[in-house]
Amino acid sequence: MNLPNNPKPEQPNNPLHGIKLADVLETLVKHHGWEKMALKININCFKNDPSIKSSLTFLRKTPWARDKVERLYLQIPKR
Repeated sequence: MNLPNNPKPEQPNNPLHGIKLADVLETLVKHHGWEKMALKININCFKNDPSIKSSLTFLRKTPWARDKVERLYLQIPKR
């Protein structure tokens, strides 16, 4: 069986293509802070002892929460 050289398809219309979830979270924390993020997205990993590591663990297992985080990220004005 021949496998393509690039196993991941290109996603030219995906605004999050090539952006790591950790980078998304770090940008949101810098822009909003944990407290404001917890108000916008009601999840415990933003409210109780928040950290990038705990949030990544939760968001990787919880598609609905990751979707909300990604949508919040896309609302940040780009420079």
